Amino acid sequence: MLKEIGKYFIFLGQLFVNRESFKTYYQLILDECVSIGLGSLFLIALVSTFMGAVTTVQTAANMVSALIPDFVISQVVREMTILELAPTIIAVIYAGKVGSSMAGQLGTMRITEQIDALEVMGINSVSYLVLPKIVASLIMYPLLVIIAAFCALMGGYIVGTVGGIITPNDYVYGIRYNFNEFFITFAMIKSFVFAFLVSSISSFKGYYTHGGALEVGISSTQAVTNSVIAVLLTDYFLAQLILS
Repeated sequence: MLKEIGKYFIFLGQLFVNRESFKTYYQLILDECVSIGLGSLFLIALVSTFMGAVTTVQTAANMVSALIPDFVISQVVREMTILELAPTIIAVIYAGKVGSSMAGQLGTMRITEQIDALEVMGINSVSYLVLPKIVASLIMYPLLVIIAAFCALMGGYIVGTVGGIITPNDYVYGIRYNFNEFFITFAMIKSFVFAFLVSSISSFKGYYTHGGALEVGISSTQAVTNSVIAVLLTDYFLAQLILS
């Protein structure tokens, strides 16, 4: 375990050694941004919309007291969406889709000796292949979290108003009521941390794949598993550190 962690940090250190030109990274990062952002947009929007809708319905079902105003429903949806549903739950989906793809791509390049060919040409393969993925992830994932939060709130709004659970005015009032702006900052901090963890851990697992096609699948599975564990542990520590 400690050996694996040490190997991971050495891997991160190699990202900044013998780098390529800015122009080279610029094009690679743009390609990764398109792959990560557009490739994940539909799934994340769909999942977050239904998460907001389900949260609204379940919150309304538990409001059993007539003394609790209806706008509390959207207030609860807002807090859950910004603090947990958008940054953390979407990170799990992000690890499953983007993380496994990164690990699979690098693992395939390793077993087909494409990475070895880059090393023979004197190119730092870690920096050339992995750094653009991490930078693109840091750029695109916070944007995906913002879209996910918007879709979740809109999903709650549509289900709440169409289903007669809450009036449009009450829903909007609940979203605005007693809003703490720092929660947005906290969600963005989590987004950047989760983006780095998922992209770096997945790339690490894929880069050090050895064997054949079976091992590529194992590396992809390990990348998702380790990324999810890291995200959940970091989520707890960030909540303790920043919100306590």
